Amino acid sequence: MDHSGVKSRQGDSAGHPPGEAARQRFEALLQAHRGIVYKVANTYCRNDEDRADLAQEIAVQLWRAFPGFDPQRSFSTWMYRIALNVAISQVRSNVPRQQNAVALDEQLHDVADERAADPEAAQRLRALNRLIAALEPLNRALLLLYLEERSYREIGEVLGLSETNVATKIARLKQRIRTDLAD
Repeated sequence: MDHSGVKSRQGDSAGHPPGEAARQRFEALLQAHRGIVYKVANTYCRNDEDRADLAQEIAVQLWRAFPGFDPQRSFSTWMYRIALNVAISQVRSNVPRQQNAVALDEQLHDVADERAADPEAAQRLRALNRLIAALEPLNRALLLLYLEERSYREIGEVLGLSETNVATKIARLKQRIRTDLAD
């Protein structure tokens, strides 16, 4: 910006074209927090191709929203909010396609993992993964953030819920997981 507060067409002080500084800042922040994109994509997609598509769509939407990012707020919270909204929207738009798909029955097609030291633990992990995959998109997002050890306040900011609502939903989710895994 020049002294009048208008953006200069000359670019920044390093001679980069206008927007170059923002692009570089975005790329640095995305690189520093790329694990969020991968965690969300892994949580909402079962196969590699869908995960890659979702990760790319998240990155595109983050870039589109970046001009509105408030640097006074947490980038990771902002990033989670956008990433989860993109993932949930994608899940909702894919429901008709998923209804026609036939899921792999893990009991019939179970492949032995030679590295599994504890077959019982491996079975519990598979049961937990099936449970997570069957959760509604909001509960999946809630569980992801909870397992990331985010505060109830931050989870609320990301998901647009009050801290009390977050606490209630987490308590119900824990009970549901305990009940389902006990069966």
